[in-house]
Amino acid sequence: MNITLLLEHGLNGLQFGLMLFLLAAGLTLIFGIMDFINLAHGSLYMAGAYFAASFTGMTGSFWLGLLAAVIATALLGVILEVVVFRHLYQRDHLSHVLATFALILIFNEGARMIWGAQPLMLNIPPQLAQPVELLPDFFYSSFRLFIIATGLAVAGLLYFVVTKTRIGMLVRAGASNREMAITMGINIKLVFTLLFAFGAALCAIAGALLGSILAVQVGMGESILILAFVVIVIGGIGSIRGALAGALLVGLVDTLSKTLLPGALKLLMPLEMATNLGPALASILIYVLMAAVLFYKPQGLFPARG
Repeated sequence: MNITLLLEHGLNGLQFGLMLFLLAAGLTLIFGIMDFINLAHGSLYMAGAYFAASFTGMTGSFWLGLLAAVIATALLGVILEVVVFRHLYQRDHLSHVLATFALILIFNEGARMIWGAQPLMLNIPPQLAQPVELLPDFFYSSFRLFIIATGLAVAGLLYFVVTKTRIGMLVRAGASNREMAITMGINIKLVFTLLFAFGAALCAIAGALLGSILAVQVGMGESILILAFVVIVIGGIGSIRGALAGALLVGLVDTLSKTLLPGALKLLMPLEMATNLGPALASILIYVLMAAVLFYKPQGLFPARG
């Protein structure tokens, strides 16, 4: 395989992994601290993408649209936490799953009613429309490089906030021992609300950036939500460091396996069979990776507890 093609797909895997991290970071903190299973987290990602497309169309600016989408999605997260989720914290996990699955259906039908069933296009900003030359004769999308830089910047900011600030201390205390944190006088309701707003804002960033590459459409949150759960299981529930490591692993394995496996299989079997089998095996590899990690480290690579 051409080395430049391999490098391109490696960068694509890094970009996809960092976007998965934006979803998984909020999800793992909510799950780790609140012991709350939020299947509607992917719907916030979808809402962020639709908000970005709408606000970009209204303002004519991708950057203003992105900012407005982050604010609107964060407010939506606060509303959901106060109106719906706050009444479910004392319920069992089955109640969490049923309630948030109902929200998925409500969000999907609501998006279909407001924006229609056809996908929306979210154009990338003109400043990042041209590719850049990273190596001699190797050009790469400047917008994808911006996504990578954004993901790394958010990861660095999260690391600083969680490890160096008082807010981060409260988050780490809640992730390690929620009952003790409540006993020590931490306003856990406020922490929960801020966490939902923060997680929703990260979803909006991921939805707007990936929506510019893919398409903004109804149901776009479900498939990526499954990968986000795989990420937090691999990385360790409640761990930001684990979410980053798991997201990069999943992003690289998913992207590179879809590139390398079909070509490798063509050397071992007929072309038609290799073409059909390659993508299927590539999709399975993510779950094989998760099973392998859980076999050797049942609590994930970097568990928050213990």
